[in-house]
Amino acid sequence: MIIYDLREYKKLSQKAYANEKYRLQVELVKLQQDVINNKRKIAVIFEGRDSAGKTAAIKQFSENLIPDKISYVHLGVPTKAESKNWFHRYEKKIPKPGEIVFFDRSWYSRALIEPTLGFCSQRQYKNFMNRVNTWEEELMDDKVELVKFYLSIDKESQQHRLKSRKDSPIKYWKFSDTDSQIVNKFDVFKLYKEQMFERTSTNKAPWVVINAHNKRLARISSMHYLINKLEYNKKKVLKPRNLDNESRHYQFIYEGEVFENLNYNQYKILSKYLG
Repeated sequence: MIIYDLREYKKLSQKAYANEKYRLQVELVKLQQDVINNKRKIAVIFEGRDSAGKTAAIKQFSENLIPDKISYVHLGVPTKAESKNWFHRYEKKIPKPGEIVFFDRSWYSRALIEPTLGFCSQRQYKNFMNRVNTWEEELMDDKVELVKFYLSIDKESQQHRLKSRKDSPIKYWKFSDTDSQIVNKFDVFKLYKEQMFERTSTNKAPWVVINAHNKRLARISSMHYLINKLEYNKKKVLKPRNLDNESRHYQFIYEGEVFENLNYNQYKILSKYLG
């Protein structure tokens, strides 16, 4: 298991976030072009508790990618046949050559939400846990590049986000029956999560745990991990930026005029052209 927490970005202004997101998305576009050119198959899964920010993170990843070369997968309630043939349900969604697929929840629903809420039997759960590593190895043997993200939030954050969702006049519809049940199952979910990490985080396909208490930090961190993990043509390795300068306020005086509360970029421009 990999805990990936970019502490450098804990205090991220809106402008700094926009700048960092842009340079990461430039790399994602280059990655996608390499995937298309070389007929690669990339599957990126996002797991986590309800309200952890999975959907929003995927939107940031895919915002500037070629739409018909990516897929977004968010499956609803399985039919009885799908529930009995769990892996087959997802085999139909595995990326084709030249495609990136983002899973907003994945086959690991059977390791997390389903046993927590009793949506599957213990026999089905154990069968999944016994088979999933071998199934993923078969995917990777078939040249599927698999990245598994888990967006982590604490109990207080989840309760606050779900309440905000429920009380919002424009987002109340996002509060589902599942949300109302899961909010009181935090410790049960945690037990299944820890078992999932222990048994399914392998050398070839480790779980990458992202601190998602700050949603912007989670998006930036997961994008950073992906582009630095995968190889592609014209890759530029991006290191976390030192944002200390960008978070300070600067003053510039020119011909008696005082320019105050400048950010670092504004200060640099004035210093260059007016200094």
